[in-house]
Amino acid sequence: MNLYTTSLGQLTDELTGTFILSVGAFVLAMALTPVYTYFAYRYRFWKKQRDTSTIGEKLMVFTKLHEHKFLRNIPTMAGIIGVTSITAMTLIFNLDRAETWLPLAALIGGGIVGLLDDIINVRGQGTGVAGLRSSIKFLMIIGISLVLGWFFYYKLNYDLVHIPYLGDLTLGVMIIPLFVLAVVSTSNAVNISDGLDGLAGGLLAISFSTFGVIALLQNHILLSGFCFTVVGALLSYLWFNIYPARFFMGDVGSFAFGTSLGVVAMMTNTLFLLPIIGVVFVAEAGSSLIQIISKKFFKRRIFISAPVHHHLEAKGWPETKVTMRFWVIGSIAGFTGILLALGGGNI
Repeated sequence: MNLYTTSLGQLTDELTGTFILSVGAFVLAMALTPVYTYFAYRYRFWKKQRDTSTIGEKLMVFTKLHEHKFLRNIPTMAGIIGVTSITAMTLIFNLDRAETWLPLAALIGGGIVGLLDDIINVRGQGTGVAGLRSSIKFLMIIGISLVLGWFFYYKLNYDLVHIPYLGDLTLGVMIIPLFVLAVVSTSNAVNISDGLDGLAGGLLAISFSTFGVIALLQNHILLSGFCFTVVGALLSYLWFNIYPARFFMGDVGSFAFGTSLGVVAMMTNTLFLLPIIGVVFVAEAGSSLIQIISKKFFKRRIFISAPVHHHLEAKGWPETKVTMRFWVIGSIAGFTGILLALGGGNI
């Protein structure tokens, strides 16, 4: 048996283990869905529509675009299915201090913040109950990120960041604030993008698949397995969330997946590729930020409605058209990210 045959056999074993985790998470999430659905409809986990923006402005365009969804009761908090199935699969089959503790902790920590927000939204009295104040959610995610960043630097000994085509830059303890910035930005960007049926779920599945491939090429087999475990759970969610959605992931899902995605980017040392791989998330968050700044300081709108997926809806694009075209952009961005990782020295 030559070296090529041995390497090929090892790769086959690694791929098999990785994809078994993905399929296992998909099957487990599908099995848990009826349990969630039973409780969601019995205890009325109905998502309440927001009626004001973060700066207190009435959301006239958004309300008009999506009022049909809230005429029928659609449960939220379905992200708890994914968090549960990923946690179970990782704890039982793929737990490792060096590779999977941190992204799993990020998933659970972000999920807890989102769950609190969802519970307040569901159980709040009246209409337009948004949940936790944005400032409180922001501070909670920062707190979680600081703890994760401390573990990242002091326990896992990460202290440098790779700049594609240029090389490594050693930051020492300053890697912690960079870690916090990456995780907080990603979690909020994913949360902002979760506004159309299937949009965030599909983009997350593409992003985690991309980082899973990068981790596999870096020989971070267990981290790759975690990424594809997330993909399996997300595919189960998408089965029910594509238009017309049967339920929403809620903040428990968007914050959990977004926080974990930021951690995975840091652990694969591909921080500078994260805005490329997640370019749609960047565009979504960026459009909201631009809209807020423009209305606050210049008293005018840049977009008909923000984030940009609502702007395109207001321009007349069907919801499914926006979602699928954003999936296409996300897929191209993912392939681009892998090519840049290969050529830029990340692998």
